[in-house]
Amino acid sequence: MPGQLIELFDSRTEQWGASQSAEFAYIAKGCADEVEVRTLAEANVPGTYNGLYCLTIEIQSRINADTWKVIARYGVPQPYQEDTPQPTISFDTTGGTQHITQSLATVASARTGGGTVPNLNGAIGYDGENVNGVDITVPVYNWQETHYLSNAQLNEPAYYALTGSVNSDVFRGFQPGEVLFLGVTGQKRLGPNPLWELTFKFSYSGNRFVSVPGVGDLNKKGWEYLWVQYGDTVTANTKVKQPVAAYVEKVYDDAPFSTLGIGS
Repeated sequence: MPGQLIELFDSRTEQWGASQSAEFAYIAKGCADEVEVRTLAEANVPGTYNGLYCLTIEIQSRINADTWKVIARYGVPQPYQEDTPQPTISFDTTGGTQHITQSLATVASARTGGGTVPNLNGAIGYDGENVNGVDITVPVYNWQETHYLSNAQLNEPAYYALTGSVNSDVFRGFQPGEVLFLGVTGQKRLGPNPLWELTFKFSYSGNRFVSVPGVGDLNKKGWEYLWVQYGDTVTANTKVKQPVAAYVEKVYDDAPFSTLGIGS
């Protein structure tokens, strides 16, 4: 037997004046669990009452094995500035931290007693055995966009699948490989225009050529990873480490950001 939602005789408490609200009380019968109660209530509780909107539905108590008490509360939703809010964008350029083992250039060097300084070809922090490197601040452009979408426009599987991917297409004017999708947060706005308020988060790092002394130039996309291999050599009668190879590694999948449904 299908479930039934029955309004109680002592239902419909109301408040008016500066603050308007109403409350309905129901009995949900023939429901084995909360999921069935929720489905039954969402299908049968009126969305509006006397100019008020249903803001919350609460399962208040379980009366017996298949009978539940349900409360529906009505009120005035938060006023909207417009029927369909426009997207908003915020950003920061505070940068990120990267560990490097190669400098852009060695601008000065000296050795005890004035002897010839070994040429390390830009290797940083060589201690006689390892090239330890250093942490530096690098340019990173982070931004987030808030969009308002209907149930039909919502695409949660795509948001999940694309998190941690870089753009395979041109996105917001940035070339493929330059934008990393960090994910999305969201909530549903209630009232006369119930839309999903979703905030999409992105980070930009530019494609560029990287020059490694003694190795050559490499084409590195923004979110690919560059690392340098070092080998032993002798310079100024001293055994040192110098770059012998450099590698650009792909560490993020590519994906078309058009799948997000917020334009290109």
